[in-house]
Formats: sequence, C-alpha cells, structure tokens
Amino acid sequence: MKLFLLLCWLTFLPLHRENVTFWTFRDLQRQGSQVKIIERPLTIEQDSIPGYLAYPERAERGPALLLVHQNTGVTDYIKIEALKFAKLGYTTVVPNLYELVGFPAATHIHTGREIQAKTSDAEFVRVIGEGWRYLLSRPDVDPKRVGVSGYCMGGRIGIHFVAATPQVRAFVGYYPTVRDEPVTDLRPRPPWEAARLIRCPSIVLYGAHDWVTTIPIQERMWKAFLENGQTLEWHFFPFGGHGFVDPGTAGYQPHAAELSWPLVVDFLARELGSI
Repeated sequence: MKLFLLLCWLTFLPLHRENVTFWTFRDLQRQGSQVKIIERPLTIEQDSIPGYLAYPERAERGPALLLVHQNTGVTDYIKIEALKFAKLGYTTVVPNLYELVGFPAATHIHTGREIQAKTSDAEFVRVIGEGWRYLLSRPDVDPKRVGVSGYCMGGRIGIHFVAATPQVRAFVGYYPTVRDEPVTDLRPRPPWEAARLIRCPSIVLYGAHDWVTTIPIQERMWKAFLENGQTLEWHFFPFGGHGFVDPGTAGYQPHAAELSWPLVVDFLARELGSI
C-alpha cells in the first residue's frame, strides 16, 4: 500500500514522442484574436441526441471532447465543465444518457441513482456511442483528435466505452465510481478488466477520502491501467473525497479541484492539441 501511495504521484510518459506544436486559444488571445464560444441545449428533434453542446466558432476542424455525466445527469456543473473546455478550443458534447435510455425529464438529480441501478453497462455504452457519432459527424471536429472525459458514474461507464472504441484518442477519468462487488447481468465485467483493453493515453484522478472507490480498489484500477500499455498519468490527492471537483457534492475539495484542472488541461493539450 505504501508503494502504491508513493507511485500515485508519478506521471507515466512514453519514452519517445514526436515534436508537435499546436496553437492554443491562449496563444491566439495573446495575439489579439477574439474567439466566440457558442453553447446550447441539444434536442432529439434538432440534433438526434439530447444533452448540451459548447464549442468555439471556427471554420476548420479541431479537437473535441465527449463528457460522460455523473449520476445526477446533465447538471449546471457539467455544463460549466463543457464551457471551460470549449474556451480552450474543444468542441464539447454532453449527451443526456438518462433520456437516451428512456427517461426524459427536466432534471435527474433525484432519480439518477435509480435509473443507473436498472440500466446495464452495455446499454450505457450503446447510448454513449450515439453521442460519439454525433460529435464525430460535426464539420468542426477532427475525428483524429477526440477524447472522452467521465465523472463519477460517467468515469466508470466511460472506461467501458473507451475500451470498446479504439477511435478514442484520450481518456480523462475523474474519480470513476468503482466498487468491489460481484458481477451481475447488468454489470458482467468489472471496470478493471475493461481498463486493460483501453488503447489510448489516460489521466485518472482520485482523492484519499473517496468513500465510494476505496484506496484498495483505486490500487486495483491503477494496476489495470498500467497493464494496457498506454501512456498513463495517475494523480492521487491526499485530500478530497468522491466528487472533489464538483461543488455540489459532499466530497468537494476546492484545493484538489484547483490542482487537478491544469493537469487535465496539460494532458489534453499534449494528446489532442488545441487550435
């Protein structure tokens, strides 16, 4: 256990990388360019998927992200996250998974846990795929520069989706919800088995006071990600609980949230670039 806690602070990087330079939005802003950010809800009638969209206005193709929401659904917090990524140059989509599996509602804050409990991982992966195909079909998205970021429940099912989707170029896991529990018909494969199949670089962030995914399970997940042979950054904060970046959770820890953001920004800039 002591070895695990020590190594959690290490960043695992490839031995050799190509020298690639991308202009970031900060670079453009320093040169006086003004970037217009557009945000709006997504609807089945207009867009074929429900959810939320935020993107920088541009004529050319650029990087993109699909955010997999937490168990409370498409909340104001996850919309703020999408907007932050859009301001960095990423076309960002948050599909409303609960509506896609047949539970439309103005909010799922109080019903999300119940919906999650009766929806299979396979069904979640299927509907995430609908959001993925929408994102890749957009004319402002470069299909070779698209990543997935999952929060809480979204981190867990995001692992399954990324393992099944080799086109994903980067994965961000904010405290994926993983428990030591037996397999069931709804959850036939543990996330640590799926993590071994991921074929893209990953960054995973956990806190020491996570009462959902305990440190022994975090250690199991860490080993599984190492076994997939891809670039891995694993960040373990000695403070912060489950949901440490979300002000609406009991585990929120502002210092951990502040520290984690530049780590994720740097990871995505290296793996996907920004225009």
